[in-house]
Amino acid sequence: MTKIMTARRNGPRRAAGLLALIVPALLLSGCTGNAPAPSASPSGEAWTSGFVAAAATETAPLTGLTVAAGSSAHPSLAAKVDNHVAARPQVAIDRTDLVFEELVEGGITRYVAVWQSGIPDQVGPLRSIRPMDPDIIAPFGGLVAYSGGQQRFVDGMNATGQISAIFDYDTTGLFSRSKATAAPHNVILAATEFVNRNASVAPPAQQYAYAATIAGASAVVDGAPISVINTRFSNSSARSWTWNADAGAYLRTQDGAPDLTPEGAQLKATNVVVLRVNVTVDQSIPKTELIASGDASISSGGKTIAATWSKDSQTAPIRLVDGNGVTIRLAPGNTWFQLVPNGTGSVDLVP
Repeated sequence: MTKIMTARRNGPRRAAGLLALIVPALLLSGCTGNAPAPSASPSGEAWTSGFVAAAATETAPLTGLTVAAGSSAHPSLAAKVDNHVAARPQVAIDRTDLVFEELVEGGITRYVAVWQSGIPDQVGPLRSIRPMDPDIIAPFGGLVAYSGGQQRFVDGMNATGQISAIFDYDTTGLFSRSKATAAPHNVILAATEFVNRNASVAPPAQQYAYAATIAGASAVVDGAPISVINTRFSNSSARSWTWNADAGAYLRTQDGAPDLTPEGAQLKATNVVVLRVNVTVDQSIPKTELIASGDASISSGGKTIAATWSKDSQTAPIRLVDGNGVTIRLAPGNTWFQLVPNGTGSVDLVP
């Protein structure tokens, strides 16, 4: 019993003695030349980052779409485009940013078509100016082209400060006559050439509010599902827009038939804005009164919201607000404005 107790007492002492011998040995071995040498740095070129910064972008002023920075640094081009049955299909009407459809003589319609985000080589057929066109075009502050018109209407357009190309007076080769249609429905403008000649003219200011996506548009957020928008300008001019989810747009028909491009594609719009307007007549010429206000409906993404439109002056853009006075946000993309007369016109929204 005594021997066992002695051994137990001596165990910790022996362990401490062994550690006292081992630790100095380890410290000595760390000081010898037998330690492995540090590895050399990899040879080759210095490391460089592969990060590429995203290209700078901006918002196209007449569509709300995100585009490459600097790509909008040119003026807008407005043109008075014929919509007589003999003028269809029109050249490059499918590439517009904005289209305003208006009533003219005989119950038919014409377009004020506006290009800015992309300028086609040619547009047309062009026809003569009408009294409401300066009020439509003045806010863009760019270029305008038309075939001619009564001197009082030409003077009114010139007073807006737009740079005009007029077929009846042009001697610079900007216009030609197409063989696809017969006169007077065949005046074609060299659109790219016209814009290039005036490249220093400033781009237009943004005219309307846009959501970042279709899902954020006011009509989609607060509107009611509407699948078909039927508008009538007169007894002889019926228009219809049908929501197509696959295309993500409204497809257009005119007078009961699909409205087509020269290539056979159906015209479409991201936004359809219907304005109820008063129309006055002076010397047999209808004038859509736009320095005014009235009821409107705005359709985007298969839904429609009731709204009010107003325009305070010739140079002011058309303002669109909802029932609470909040500015309407359009979906990013192209927009067609239907200026439907009170009285002779009608609007039918079909769920």
